[in-house]
Amino acid sequence: MLDQYKDQIEKALDTIRPYLEADGGNVKIVDLSEDMVLQLELTGACSSCPMSTMTLKAGVEEAIKKAIPEIIRVEAVNIEVA
Repeated sequence: MLDQYKDQIEKALDTIRPYLEADGGNVKIVDLSEDMVLQLELTGACSSCPMSTMTLKAGVEEAIKKAIPEIIRVEAVNIEVA
């Protein structure tokens, strides 16, 4: 499933990566489930930032869903709850 969408997902992530990198973080694709839930790993400063949940929903998920409407949800596999 992931192979089919990987390039589109990377392009969508590239639109928001500069903002994540400016704050010392980034994001990596982990998996895309059969039911179209994208799992990402937040890296660097993003993995422990208290705002990462909001960043994921408002920034990352919005960019992904705009580029690939088939994806119904984006979740992080490693957000530490502050």
